[in-house]
Amino acid sequence: MKIWLLRSMTELTSRKWISKLTGAFAESRLSRYLIPMFARTYGINIDEAEKPINQYRTLNEFFTRRLKNGMRSIDQEQSALISPVDALITSCGPIDKGLLLNVKGQDYSISELLADEKQSKSYEHGYYMVLYLSPTDYHRIHAPAAGSIVGKVHLPGKVYPVNHFGLTHMKAVLSRNERLITYIKTEQCTVAAVKVGAMNVSSIFYVDPHKETVERGEELAYFAFGSTVVLLMETGTFEVDHAIKPNTKVRMGQRLGLLQRADSQ
Repeated sequence: MKIWLLRSMTELTSRKWISKLTGAFAESRLSRYLIPMFARTYGINIDEAEKPINQYRTLNEFFTRRLKNGMRSIDQEQSALISPVDALITSCGPIDKGLLLNVKGQDYSISELLADEKQSKSYEHGYYMVLYLSPTDYHRIHAPAAGSIVGKVHLPGKVYPVNHFGLTHMKAVLSRNERLITYIKTEQCTVAAVKVGAMNVSSIFYVDPHKETVERGEELAYFAFGSTVVLLMETGTFEVDHAIKPNTKVRMGQRLGLLQRADSQ
């Protein structure tokens, strides 16, 4: 009964208009008074922030803060796939016949996640990672690899929470929530970076919507609040690092594994 009630309440509150109201407040000057309390509540390391905390004009500006130079190191291996975010890896593993298996007890179809059956064929037996950003985390999203941006897709949707409760008890939130998908063609393969919106996230923004190429670690986009990034690697093109597994905390720039050409195996 308790789970049913929580699920019902989440369904009622996960409406885009509610996120817009929340987002409007977070953009208001009034919201700046909540910044110190927010930082204390979530244990945010304000010493890493680009500016002193009292220089942020709104709560949303603090959410989307940049870091001081040198706060994150980018793995320099040419074929490395790096974490695009500071996050918790909630799930990762081989893709089985187009399915992301057992993501908090649920299976996800690649074709539904990408909303593109043809595009999903390339990833049918590839590898996936689900990276969850909590309110504590730095919210800028960086390029996981260097390459050309060969596709951008915006998929409107719901704004269900993508935390443990949402992934466990709500149906298929990763493929029902709003998504912004970037396809990056590297020297070895094409990586899909699926940015998933969440409750209280009014939008997902590109830093430069006209960008055609990116360097590894370059700013790509940002969330207005905590959310999730799903990385998809094509069949036969990725070797995961031995230290990467579910419930591992990673930082932006950290190596997740190595990319390789599908015909190199």
